[in-house]
Amino acid sequence: MRIPRIFSQQALAGVSQIELDEGASRHLVKVLRLGAGHPMTLFDGLGGEYSAELLATGKRAQVGVGAFREDNRQSPLALTLAIGISRGDRFDWVIQKATELGVAAIQPLFSERCEVKLSGERLQKKLGHWRQITISACEQCERNLLPEIAEPVKLPHYLQTSAQQSAPQTKLVLHHRTELDLRRWEADNGKPDSALLMVGPEGGLSQAEIDLALGHGFMPLRLGPRVMRTETAPIAALSVLQFQWGDL
Repeated sequence: MRIPRIFSQQALAGVSQIELDEGASRHLVKVLRLGAGHPMTLFDGLGGEYSAELLATGKRAQVGVGAFREDNRQSPLALTLAIGISRGDRFDWVIQKATELGVAAIQPLFSERCEVKLSGERLQKKLGHWRQITISACEQCERNLLPEIAEPVKLPHYLQTSAQQSAPQTKLVLHHRTELDLRRWEADNGKPDSALLMVGPEGGLSQAEIDLALGHGFMPLRLGPRVMRTETAPIAALSVLQFQWGDL
């Protein structure tokens, strides 16, 4: 029997029964066609998950909240993906797959070759859309902590502010013209506990942006001899990093 996983906007600690929002209710009742008594799993993004049971169907389904389980399925490698925003559904796809691959945070960037313009209400709507993608991905891949999605900023501003904050142990920028690959990097530096990966949009990062990143402590990283598309490169790189240093 399939046991669906549903994200709850409401904190679940100490709660015995909740009313799901209309979207989650519609998915359970109209799409999955579940009835009262069907088991499920709930999580609220604050850590852990809860066994649950569908009590009543309707526009807003009623769910009984049961025992708590602490497993968050987080990678031992704290990964941040800083990436230039791409057009169409490419960026949505990257967010979905990066969530499945265990990133802890995603920082969208406006870079020189970024053709996407976002501000004001449109920006806030897009942030909500991206967060919903992470929720759906966490429901599917059984993560219980949502990756953080920061508000988009210009790349130079991000480099300046991130340098002033508690930075990840390892900072890498994809650069297909470098000769440094991950095997050589690890041989010189060892295995890190956290990493920040920077990737460009369509057309990649400009040489000036790469030089700026290198000036802020980033190391160049090459993923073989072929130039990958903007939606392929981050997923390939995250997979390699998780395999080398994480839990793949």
